[in-house]
Amino acid sequence: MTTNIMIVGVGGQGSLLASKLLGQILLSAGYDVKVSEVHGMSQRGGSVVTYVRYGDKVYSPIIDKGEADYIVSFELLEAARYVDYLKPDGHIVVNTQQIDPMPVIAGAATYPENLVEKMKAAGVNIDAFDALGVANEAGSVKAVNIALLGRLSRHFRFTQEEWEAALEKCVPPKFLLLNKKAFELGRNN
Repeated sequence: MTTNIMIVGVGGQGSLLASKLLGQILLSAGYDVKVSEVHGMSQRGGSVVTYVRYGDKVYSPIIDKGEADYIVSFELLEAARYVDYLKPDGHIVVNTQQIDPMPVIAGAATYPENLVEKMKAAGVNIDAFDALGVANEAGSVKAVNIALLGRLSRHFRFTQEEWEAALEKCVPPKFLLLNKKAFELGRNN
């Protein structure tokens, strides 16, 4: 059996570190792990998608529509954009932050309203929280990615110590305490 996780966001939000951290803890647990980074216009604030698949044996890193067990979304509109990839019993963990895409900035479109409520009404298992506020409380708004992984960690059986060991392998020492705090706040908030 293979478990599929999509990490979606906007360029520069730290989705690549999040996928690296997930890959690290899964490899440490003995799983076969495949990670695929799909960059959109990440350099220009565009959509960025990363696939993380793990199990006894994984043959492909790609996740098709309807196959994601989990979607971790760094931004509300990105969650809505990729909701079709979620399995019927899958879960979305989403930051409630809204980042205006270029059409909204240019005045050609408006940011959709009530996205969380619309997804819930469609039967989506969604855990929406202010990961930006949690990251800020931890000491840096740049720790949104780790706050989101803290929240996602509720769905896994890894111990706090196992998550911290993965953080220690993936995060530079000067940012480790901050990221451990963001993870803990995201997990327990």
